[in-house]
Amino acid sequence: MDDNRSVGVTGGHVAPNHFFVELSADDHAEFADVLGSIRRELADAAREHARDEGYAFLGPIEVEISVGQRLKRGSFRVEASLREGAGGQSPGSLLLPDGQRVLLGETIVTIGRLPESTLVVDDPNVSRAHAEIRPHGTGFRIVDLSSTNGTKVNGERVAERQLSDGDRIEVGPVTFRFDAS
Repeated sequence: MDDNRSVGVTGGHVAPNHFFVELSADDHAEFADVLGSIRRELADAAREHARDEGYAFLGPIEVEISVGQRLKRGSFRVEASLREGAGGQSPGSLLLPDGQRVLLGETIVTIGRLPESTLVVDDPNVSRAHAEIRPHGTGFRIVDLSSTNGTKVNGERVAERQLSDGDRIEVGPVTFRFDAS
């Protein structure tokens, strides 16, 4: 990631967000049942390293894992490249309490008790239509929809706020983490 970073238009560092990993045929077969977990862990490690170094991404992090025909057991190869998000939209995602990730894009994500909400939080402390996450400029904003118990970002009650990498969003008893990738 560090070797392939670039300088963005505003002068900050932009890091690769697409990783192509090749494993030996034996290793690929051995890890076949857990490749999804490996992809998620590698993507999380890339996000964490980018956060530590102050890097930004042009699109969502993607990890592909395949067999490298000429690789021996215990060997691997990684290629990292920059890929823009769909429509040029900055990447973003919500990490849910159960470890699932919801990718954010050009559509509004609704949070509330209503069954048609994007993220349903079935708790009496959460309003039926509690909050929305909206694309805004090159990032995302959270907007409280006049909920009864409010929406918090990093422990502070907010009506509306631009989200930053690592922000913790509290809706009733549930906390989501916003990742800018």
